[in-house]
Amino acid sequence: MSDQDKRLGVYFHIPFCASKCAYCDFCSLPGRDKLMPYYQDALLIQLQETMPRMTDYFIDTVYFGGGTPSYYGARRIVEILQELKVTNRLMKQSEITVECNPDSVRRKELRMLRKEGVNRLSIGAQSANDDILRLIGRRHNWRQVEMAVKRARKAGFRNVSLDLIYGLPSQTREDWADTLTKALALKPAHISCYGLRLEEGTPMYDEYEGTDILPSDDDQADMYLYAVDFLSRHGFRQYEISNFAHDGFICRHNMKYWVGDEYLGFGPCAASDFAGRRFTIEPNLEKYIKGVMEKGVILSESEMVPLRERAGEYLMLRLRTVDGIEKGEYTRSFLLPFEPIEEILIRLQAQEYAAFSAGRWHLTPKGFMLSNSILVELLEAQQKSRPLTQKK
Repeated sequence: MSDQDKRLGVYFHIPFCASKCAYCDFCSLPGRDKLMPYYQDALLIQLQETMPRMTDYFIDTVYFGGGTPSYYGARRIVEILQELKVTNRLMKQSEITVECNPDSVRRKELRMLRKEGVNRLSIGAQSANDDILRLIGRRHNWRQVEMAVKRARKAGFRNVSLDLIYGLPSQTREDWADTLTKALALKPAHISCYGLRLEEGTPMYDEYEGTDILPSDDDQADMYLYAVDFLSRHGFRQYEISNFAHDGFICRHNMKYWVGDEYLGFGPCAASDFAGRRFTIEPNLEKYIKGVMEKGVILSESEMVPLRERAGEYLMLRLRTVDGIEKGEYTRSFLLPFEPIEEILIRLQAQEYAAFSAGRWHLTPKGFMLSNSILVELLEAQQKSRPLTQKK
């Protein structure tokens, strides 16, 4: 294959969980295990029906997210990968990630996954404080996180990522510092640090929203900046708002979302951006299974994306990363003037919210914390811009 061959990421959504965490508003469904065999059949059929559309692409990333893919079972994941390999489009050096919860990591299953080509594990650790883990409805303790990483190493995984959350109920900066220290002791290749955002309809929103048990916005900002500094001093490069990695271990699949590359999603809630069209599968497990089996409609939305909207996505997604945006890239891709954007960025640079290096603009850690308001201002300026081809 050549550098001109198109690359594709593939995402499989596994909605099954042993139980639902108190903060979770994702498409995850406890107590539906009886549907697993039917869901597996539907996933495989959707994959088979989609294969002819993949012939112009090479698949270089695969991601099993959830839900809890490790709870779904290695045998089913292996079966999906084997079906994907039938396309002859899966590259040998592909990044293949499986999300795991510490309480559902088994030695035999890890070996099975590694043998089949899975080379990256993302473990939902969240906190090293067992009291906080219980408070937020997690099924594991920190000792199980340590055991999960140990088992992963013995199974041959070098690329292990840990997910952590800051801003949790009753969490102090000392708690957060302890979590980061204990996480580093496990020598992960990658760490994700997410600030807690309570969503309406979750148990934690009803119980804690607006109460003093949650760290304040200022406290959460301090935890974030502490993590950026701490991880940087220990060899982790920040490459996105919430993500840090040793050299060579960024999550290639997630980067596809942030830089606007193409990807295909399978399963309820799964989104795709493919062949100029963006589409999402309806977030209903039973409707998904029925729709696939009976050749019905499974999409909740599907649209061709106008160039102006793509330009907005470029700003929103690229400015999540430390590589940021570049004038020539922007004007060539979207035929819009960069000057209105750059004027704002120059002002933000003076306030230490943005920086310019190696010919590219990016947000600083301080800027990342204000990224929503910054993006609103940038998008407003973009909307007022006239296309370059219409300039007189």
